[in-house]
Amino acid sequence: MKSAKSMESGESRESAESGEPDETGEPVGTVGPGDETVEPLRADEGLAFAASESESESDAFASAPDGTDPSGGSWDDGLIARRATGKGSPDGLGGLDGFSGLDGLDGTLGAGSDDSEAHTPIGGAYGGSLRVRLDALGELVGLSRTRLEGSVLAEAGRVLDEASARQRLSSRHTVVAIAGATGSGKSTLFNALAEVPISETGLRRPTTSAPIACVWSDGAAGLLDRLAIPGRLRRKPLAGGDGDEELHGLVLVDLPDHDSAVVRHREQVDRVLALVDAVIWVVDPEKYADAALHERYLRPLAGHAEITFVVLNQIDRLPGDAADQVLDDLRRLLDEDGMALGEHGEPGATVLAVSALSGHGVGELRELLGRFVQERSAAERRLSADVDAAAWRLRSAYVAEGRAGLGERSREQFADRLAWAVGAVAAGEAAERAWRRNAGRACGTPWLRLWRWYESTRMPGGQTQRPPAVVEEELTARQRVEQAVRTVAEEASAGLPAPWAHSVREAAARGAEGLPEALDELAVTAAAPSSRPPRPAWWPAAVLAQASMTLLQIFGALWLVGQIVGVLEPGLLPPVLVMLAGIIGGPFVEWACGAAAMGPARRYGQDAERRLREAAAACGRARVLDPISGELMRYREVREQYVTVSRTGG
Repeated sequence: MKSAKSMESGESRESAESGEPDETGEPVGTVGPGDETVEPLRADEGLAFAASESESESDAFASAPDGTDPSGGSWDDGLIARRATGKGSPDGLGGLDGFSGLDGLDGTLGAGSDDSEAHTPIGGAYGGSLRVRLDALGELVGLSRTRLEGSVLAEAGRVLDEASARQRLSSRHTVVAIAGATGSGKSTLFNALAEVPISETGLRRPTTSAPIACVWSDGAAGLLDRLAIPGRLRRKPLAGGDGDEELHGLVLVDLPDHDSAVVRHREQVDRVLALVDAVIWVVDPEKYADAALHERYLRPLAGHAEITFVVLNQIDRLPGDAADQVLDDLRRLLDEDGMALGEHGEPGATVLAVSALSGHGVGELRELLGRFVQERSAAERRLSADVDAAAWRLRSAYVAEGRAGLGERSREQFADRLAWAVGAVAAGEAAERAWRRNAGRACGTPWLRLWRWYESTRMPGGQTQRPPAVVEEELTARQRVEQAVRTVAEEASAGLPAPWAHSVREAAARGAEGLPEALDELAVTAAAPSSRPPRPAWWPAAVLAQASMTLLQIFGALWLVGQIVGVLEPGLLPPVLVMLAGIIGGPFVEWACGAAAMGPARRYGQDAERRLREAAAACGRARVLDPISGELMRYREVREQYVTVSRTGG
């Protein structure tokens, strides 16, 4: 859409309205009780002087951010001080104490006035959901300091610091900044709202070089000190009074251009915007769609819609219904930026069209500002929006994908992997074989045991040769242990935000140090079967039966030998039957004992495996699972705090 008029026309209008006073903005020629007459300034003289003073005030601001006079002397107006002549005051400041338009702004001037306050009023405590959310944010930052980088928590820490600083200052005042681009007419609108020329307007760019404040009531010195606005740039709308009652408590700040060619000006804009309670963005028909405004400010501050005013200025330059078309297009752009619009009773940004030069819409804006200020909730709304923004930036550090944690299945699988690594199954099988071997020694035939002894004597060294040990079958396979730890750490950290997943893996890695050696010791102490496995009650009977079978064999053999040598009467069948009974009965008893020993041997091996498995699981739980569970518990705690922080306050 074409612009109705050129920028030069808009600048001429701003210049035309600059009127009478200087950049300091005091109503020229106004005096208080007891003051001497102040010589009025011509409009051109005041603006010429203001142009030179603006740069010096900007330098003073840069060198003295606390708002004090960099020269170290007392406060002076810079213009009025040189124009006033006081009786009995050699420095020409004798009538300054009675100038009511400056009372109470810096905490020292106007101390003798009945209406001024000696100290900045203290703001009240935050209540409702904001207090809960700020407390939760503090807990969140405290619990996360050792887990997250300082840069991640920097914004949350800044919000807490600003909340604490704002709480100590006046809660009866609302600080509203007027921001805009070069030539948008924000200084003109600032003067129109104050109903007195305070901020310099004109063709020179940039015109405003330092923030200028206009205060509608006393007690805002602390707020202005926080904004680092020096005393010489603090004004009141009218001399001798607080201005309109509807704006009582308003602190209006005119900012330099956010797109100024001077870097220091842009830095001042960014600094003050981070501290004020609300913002009035002034746009003009030519630059309302400027990408620098939308991408750098409006889009990032979309969550601060409730404390945002977007004013389309200079509508007197638009013919016919062009103002409505531009206003509709501006609403569309704000909607694309994600900024909610306060229409039809819904909370959101206020959008309206004005002409600061002709006064069209200025009254409506004053009325809206009056209601906004009298609610006295802008500071809490700003902090609530800041908390929302901080919570959104922290989302990736606290919100997990899916259900994070360590389930019973993962714990059991970790115990199984450790048991396999420590050789619990092999230890149980070895214990079972040892039990059955002892049973065979107790219940086996003596001839078989004699043969086994003979075979062992034929081996070198007189010992049964054992197979060589395999490296992979050592008591503890280190690689298996490390793999088990990595697996359980990955399962526990699955879905967690990156910082907490890293903490879980680090906890598991710290616990895994020394775990293989500890499992080796367990394999030696807990897994080794006793030298004499317990014997069941039927073993004596089995031993007696085996001894009987052996005696039968010996008796039959002696009987047969006696018959052969002629000592006994011949009869081959009886001794042969006795010998056969012993020969057959011995192996049968051994087989029966082996069958009966299978159940106890299996239970004995299972018991040995269970002991080693439980010991390995306890070691792994103490060294790995408990630290992982501690990290997961801490994450759950901060997750609960984050849910409280991110919950929209009502």
